[in-house]
Amino acid sequence: MASTTCDTASLCLYPKPTLTAHPGPILAPGESLSFRCQGPIYGMTFVLMRLEGLKKSSYYKKAVKNEAYFDFKSLKTQDTGHYLCLYYDASYRGSLLSDILKVWVTETFPKTWLLVQPSPVIQMGQNVSLRCQGLMDGVGLALYKKEEEGPLQILDGTSNDGNKSFLLTNVTDKDAGIYSCLYFLNWKTSIKMETYNTVELMVVAWPSSVFNIGKTITFQCRVFHPVLEFSLEWEEKATFPKFSINGDFIITNIEGQGTGTYSCIFRIEAHTYICSDHSKPPKLAGPRVTGFLTWNSFMNEVFRMSLFVQLISLLLLVLWIRWRCRRLRLREAWLLGTAQGVAMLFIIMALLCCGLCTGALAEEIEVIMPTPKPELWAETNFPLAPWTNLTLWCRSPSGSTKEFVLLKDGTGWIATRPASEQVRAAFPLGALTHSHTGSYHCHSWEEMAVLEPSEALELVGTDILPKPVISASLPVRGQELQIRCKGWLEGLGFALFKKGEQEPVQQLGAIGREAFFTIQRMEDKDQGNYSCCTHTQMQPFKWSEPSEPLELVIKETYPKPFFKTWASPVVAPGARVTFNCSTSHEHMSFILYKDDTEIASSDPAWGKPGSSAAHFLIISVGIGDGGNYSCRYYDFSIWSEPSDPVELIVTEFYPKPTLLAQPGPVVLPGKNVTLRCQGIFQAMRFALLQEGTHAPIQFQSASGTSVDFLLHTVGAEDSGNYSCIYYETTMSNRGSYPSTPLMIWVTDTFPRPRLSAEPSSVVTMGQNVTLWCQGPVYGVGYILHKEEKATSMQLWGSTSNEGAFPITNISGASIGRYSCCYHPDWISSIKIQPSNTLELMVTGLLPKPSLLVQPGPMVAPGENVTLQCQGELPDSTFVLLKEGNQQPLQQQRPSGYRADFWMPVVRDQDSGVYSCVYYLDSALLVASNHSNSLEIWVTDKPPKPSLSAWPSTVFKLGKDITLQCRGPLPGVEFVLEHDGEEAPQQFSEDGDFVINNLEGKGIGNYSCSYRLQDYPNIWSEPSDAVELVGAADEWIIFPPRPSPCKFLL
Repeated sequence: MASTTCDTASLCLYPKPTLTAHPGPILAPGESLSFRCQGPIYGMTFVLMRLEGLKKSSYYKKAVKNEAYFDFKSLKTQDTGHYLCLYYDASYRGSLLSDILKVWVTETFPKTWLLVQPSPVIQMGQNVSLRCQGLMDGVGLALYKKEEEGPLQILDGTSNDGNKSFLLTNVTDKDAGIYSCLYFLNWKTSIKMETYNTVELMVVAWPSSVFNIGKTITFQCRVFHPVLEFSLEWEEKATFPKFSINGDFIITNIEGQGTGTYSCIFRIEAHTYICSDHSKPPKLAGPRVTGFLTWNSFMNEVFRMSLFVQLISLLLLVLWIRWRCRRLRLREAWLLGTAQGVAMLFIIMALLCCGLCTGALAEEIEVIMPTPKPELWAETNFPLAPWTNLTLWCRSPSGSTKEFVLLKDGTGWIATRPASEQVRAAFPLGALTHSHTGSYHCHSWEEMAVLEPSEALELVGTDILPKPVISASLPVRGQELQIRCKGWLEGLGFALFKKGEQEPVQQLGAIGREAFFTIQRMEDKDQGNYSCCTHTQMQPFKWSEPSEPLELVIKETYPKPFFKTWASPVVAPGARVTFNCSTSHEHMSFILYKDDTEIASSDPAWGKPGSSAAHFLIISVGIGDGGNYSCRYYDFSIWSEPSDPVELIVTEFYPKPTLLAQPGPVVLPGKNVTLRCQGIFQAMRFALLQEGTHAPIQFQSASGTSVDFLLHTVGAEDSGNYSCIYYETTMSNRGSYPSTPLMIWVTDTFPRPRLSAEPSSVVTMGQNVTLWCQGPVYGVGYILHKEEKATSMQLWGSTSNEGAFPITNISGASIGRYSCCYHPDWISSIKIQPSNTLELMVTGLLPKPSLLVQPGPMVAPGENVTLQCQGELPDSTFVLLKEGNQQPLQQQRPSGYRADFWMPVVRDQDSGVYSCVYYLDSALLVASNHSNSLEIWVTDKPPKPSLSAWPSTVFKLGKDITLQCRGPLPGVEFVLEHDGEEAPQQFSEDGDFVINNLEGKGIGNYSCSYRLQDYPNIWSEPSDAVELVGAADEWIIFPPRPSPCKFLL
């Protein structure tokens, strides 16, 4: 009986249909999409639904055979969603739901990211994996190589989870190049596809085919059977052959003479006089500069070529003069000698310039920033109960970290934690036991990659503290040296040891997780091997293992270079930063350091000889690129002293601080002013910035949340805008947003403020108005004065540069003339100036005037306009007002009852709504009601009208539709167009057009426009189109009827 009655709803449902999208499920806005819902049964009604809003996103259609198409002519971003379909018969018996189809409507795909494993520098014959990562699943990926058409490899979208690899096997020289990856679609679309990065793959000999001067490269010649002897040949030098038993050949590049093409052969014992064929020849190239040729370099070449041409021209000129003037008297000979002397002077100057310009301009070296490492440390309730509650903390230098991973070496133990708002995570270990001992390090997971691991933290046991890390900059004879000892726990003491001495050479108390030992003046006696230890503060002491040894050796050095940034060292993320390192010595190589770690270099052998400067470029600064930068230079054996450090601070990571001036922002010349910068977090470093200066003018470190910067004995040059930031020094100098700028005035007189009224100085009786006293000085109180009134309104301690004085329920007592001035809340002898005088006028007390415009409300730019305000009482002053303006535009005192306000040469900004009022001389500022509003249009083309349909845009049987065209100007004539042609009822003065649908001729697109009756040749722009459609088919509406089966959506 299952065919007539159903035990479950599923037994009554037809089989599910299939839903597909053509041309594909991912398209751009404005493109067309067709859904195809196909079932096994003919004559059904199909329904397409979007899960995001079922009530508004359901579409019905009769089937063509056993399928239906749902067309979207112009997609919008809001069409993105999850779609499914079903079908049902005339008795409303439905099918199962189709599988869900996800549709994306987007202008741009998320960027893809390409990573190389194991390295972008790969030996010939090895395999390399190019991993393409993205945020979209189910979309194909394609690998591209620069200067090659079409993709090299394609990964199918059905198996793509957003993280797939392309494999290059047995790589050769032909595989070297620049690679990128993009999403790959099988259909045409205008969606933009971008990649976050490109990867340059270098296929080299061992260790590299890029040959630096003074370095060595090892060639490895290999075969898979016993060999008597290998031989290496150099194509550029016939007498070169070298011999080796194991097949390894060491080549040294002295003075750049090692580059060229090499090959190897071998002999076997059985046939000692027979040599093998030559191997495939690898080519050794000289080093390439990691950067690009700058405009300065190009101009340098042009300048040198120009000087060379001038030199040849001057020499030819001298020879020509001597040939033409072979026989001259004394006077002519003297003139010739003078001309020759001047010519030779130019020649000498040209030669000098050719020599000097060689080293005057430097190459720009692009800095590939190293991946910033996270910081790992331990916290415990130490020293009260050592190791009873141990927690490991990991903190990231990047603001985009999503998750942290803690690893324990040797055991495979892994733990993960999400990042907090402070971009850190805690890993509780509890009481330290033997199972916890080992080496720990942490990673931070970014949006697209895993960063480098932190430094390793060794947990040895409860009786031995973790081993610290020691570091120092290059020791320079006679200068101060700081040795950094980084521990892992708070509240520990530090001790510095020197090899050969039993007792510590220096000891420091608990000052955080790191300490700096200072050698005041580095001498020969201070050379040696140093290490450091940490220890508990309470006896009996518990000591850490000693750090790895650090050798300090004083070497002969050049003077330190000059080091600076071209722009301010305080930058926002994404900014371009260029470091300039220069010296008076020529032919030097340069090294750039970040936090005492080498990150970039420049070798003069790679560029032009004689360079005395290097420019290191960071194209786009990241939040983790801040830090202490320095540089050094060197020749073959001698290094320079380190340059003075430059602190690069990357802002916009922490909330902005506040900056206040004490006693105030206006100060007399010769006095002191204190600028207090108030932050949010403790133990930060603060910097004070002045607009127009290259670098911060003051730095201070704070144990609390604020610092005071003192400007001593200020002068006129100290006037200007100041701001401040705070930043942390332990994590890449991540800084806050800059504070709101604070203007400091060094003067004996306050600047004059300005008084205005909002919404207007002409207000209706009973309304509210606010008087604003505004000036350039922040944080100062204000006083409001009213003429002929002894008392004043005061506003103290404004935190901005404006003061608000509200006046509620305006009455006759509020009428009058007002002014304001600053009122500092500190004792000062600085002079104070009053503001402008503002007349507060109250309307609604006299009959309203009329307002007319000549020649009309619409005029072309450049014409003259006269506004006529007609009153009813004599001896009146007329005031012209414009909507949106706080002050009256004009005032007139005519002899009669009318004032003519003349507006010459009007422009676009003179368009607007105008009105006027008047007041009697016997009752000043007691004004009439507003006149009627008059809108004026300054344009060559009247604004377009609006078109609407009443009662709707859908024709019903036997009913008409009225199209209503409305414009902003009076005295106009309207015209209606139907599908680009004049409609049967062409003109209308009131803008109403009645449309009937006889024989279906009323359906289509309509628009309207108008012209002024006084200017019949000037037409407005057409309105937006309105489409009239026929009545919907009756079968669209489903009346409720009972069914033996439940129909569930």
